[in-house]
Amino acid sequence: MTTAAAKLATPPALRRKRRRGALRTLAFLSPWLIGFSVFFAYPLVSTVYFSFMKYDGFSAPVFTGLKNWNYVFNHYPFFWQGLRNTLWLVLVMVSLRVVFGLGVGMLITKVKTGAGFFRTAFYLPYLAPPVAATTAFAFLLNPGTGPVNHFLGVLGLPQPGWFTDPAWSKPALSLLAMWGIGDLMVIFMAALLDVPREQYEAAELDGARAWHKFRYVTLPNISPIVMFAVVTGVIQTMQYYTQAIVAGKVASGVIGGSGQQFEPGYPHGSTWTLPQMVYNLGFQRFDTGSACVVALILFALSMAFTSLLLRRRAGFVSSED
Repeated sequence: MTTAAAKLATPPALRRKRRRGALRTLAFLSPWLIGFSVFFAYPLVSTVYFSFMKYDGFSAPVFTGLKNWNYVFNHYPFFWQGLRNTLWLVLVMVSLRVVFGLGVGMLITKVKTGAGFFRTAFYLPYLAPPVAATTAFAFLLNPGTGPVNHFLGVLGLPQPGWFTDPAWSKPALSLLAMWGIGDLMVIFMAALLDVPREQYEAAELDGARAWHKFRYVTLPNISPIVMFAVVTGVIQTMQYYTQAIVAGKVASGVIGGSGQQFEPGYPHGSTWTLPQMVYNLGFQRFDTGSACVVALILFALSMAFTSLLLRRRAGFVSSED
């Protein structure tokens, strides 16, 4: 029986019931569909469209083909360095945050006295506004007057230039990210407290040491949480903007308003990231087309990293989950 014949053979009452069910389902889905269309699908399609246009935000867009793409890849002076900086932050900063957050969470779960105090002490820095926290960090790490270098000098250790040295600016940003580790600490603590005690006891009876208990008991149980922390960390770091721009401005002395010149990515482009390029091209140079190209590259990299991490054989989720 063909589809048309089957449709004719269906009773009208049943067809009306199915139609009402479809409309009901659509009504429940409508908030998500509207949000997806307005805040994701339309901006994405518009970004692709404007990436092939010459558009300054005021005059009508003019089709230019691959000219914007060629400019970003071959002529925009900050692109490749910004791409390297962003990938460095994704690989190093996210790894350090996950390892440090897990380590702090494991230590606090072992504390018998004062656990509440330590939880609060490690979580409070996460609540600090990014601009205020970065400004304070820049002053603490000031190579000339900051207390950190003074303390290192007293101990006879090297005194880095931190935010004024291209070799140390990204490690300094990583230290700032590790300081605000409270969010991951809380998530990992909740996961660690959920690990069945019987498994630890069985491992101890088998003579397992601390590393073996972590490798074969703790890690398999918290692997979904580790994957969640890595994926969300990658997405957040691909949008890294505020801390890098504020640290560069404070370190260069440009913390005022209009009339002051600021070198992007100070010092020497070492803190220049892809989100800063989007702002620089779109809102400072009024080159919306090229800004859309960088935004699409950023989107493609985020999707590639996320897809890679979500694959089961990436090692974050055990095969039994």
